[in-house]
Amino acid sequence: MRKIYKMAGFICLGLVLSSQNTNAQTVSDFEGLTLSSNSFWDGSDMSGTHNNGLFTSTFMSGDAIYPNVYDTSFSLAFGFWSTGFAYSNMTDSTTSGSGNLYSARTAEGVNGSSNYVIANTSNQCIVNLTGAAANNTVSGVYITNGTYPAISMRDGDAFAKQFGGASGNDPDWFKLTIWGYTGGNLTTDSVEFYLADYRFTNNAQDYIVKDWNWVDLTPLGTIDSVIFVLTSSDNGAFGMNTPSFFALDNFNDQTVSVSELIAETNFSVYPNPTKNNVSIKLENDVRLLQIIDVTGKVIITQSNIAKGIHSLDLRDLNNGIYFIKIIANRQVKVERIIKQ
Repeated sequence: MRKIYKMAGFICLGLVLSSQNTNAQTVSDFEGLTLSSNSFWDGSDMSGTHNNGLFTSTFMSGDAIYPNVYDTSFSLAFGFWSTGFAYSNMTDSTTSGSGNLYSARTAEGVNGSSNYVIANTSNQCIVNLTGAAANNTVSGVYITNGTYPAISMRDGDAFAKQFGGASGNDPDWFKLTIWGYTGGNLTTDSVEFYLADYRFTNNAQDYIVKDWNWVDLTPLGTIDSVIFVLTSSDNGAFGMNTPSFFALDNFNDQTVSVSELIAETNFSVYPNPTKNNVSIKLENDVRLLQIIDVTGKVIITQSNIAKGIHSLDLRDLNNGIYFIKIIANRQVKVERIIKQ
């Protein structure tokens, strides 16, 4: 049975993890990998094991091993990163094209950290678990788009279409599917996360992910490796047209429950319940504010908000439960609201 996340913002609200399965494991945050400022490593130093023009390498962070293949089979002068993972601290969230392949759309790691990983799913893209993580349950991973695919989907390019088409009505999508392996055998469950989704009747609900989102991988069960696969609605004679890259960070991290987050919030919301507008009192400047429904769909997003009192118009929302999520001071805080 697959577990599908239309938008993992809701998953980012939190989950309760089993201390029995996860506490002894080490998070892959990639901060121990050495990089100069605004740079990346993709195997182009040809430090890997050479075989018929392919240089195969691995790097390790936490209890996980990340493979990398750099291909020079055509020529040394025209080598390229063909599959696997590259680590990066690039900060360019605005430049389009494959020349900006190694930047995450967030321009930083989770919670403002420096390093993160770009995944290339052109071929098998597998994380192998080791140490305490091997044959154990993986808690999850933070996922976002790379700048290259995000802008390609938004604007289109020479190879890929603009999502939504000229009218905005084309039902396009870009999906990451994650499977677990145990002893070379696939687990029965998979997890799906939409990096972009334009299938909504209301075009205002269409989105391309541009923030870090927590994806729960506990449904995969006890595993020794994880495989990532990208698929898209935009395909041609040679396969997928959408650039086959995404960014990940803090693999096998731990989050806390929604109740714990609510207890720690440093902002207040009133009136709650509300029929029309809601006021939010922020005690600090906020980098990101989102309204998220119970399915995990982001309804409203605002960025770089100064401390103070701000009003949000909720009149067009259906009655029900929503969550206000803020990101500030490298922390995620959540408050539940009721629209009547």
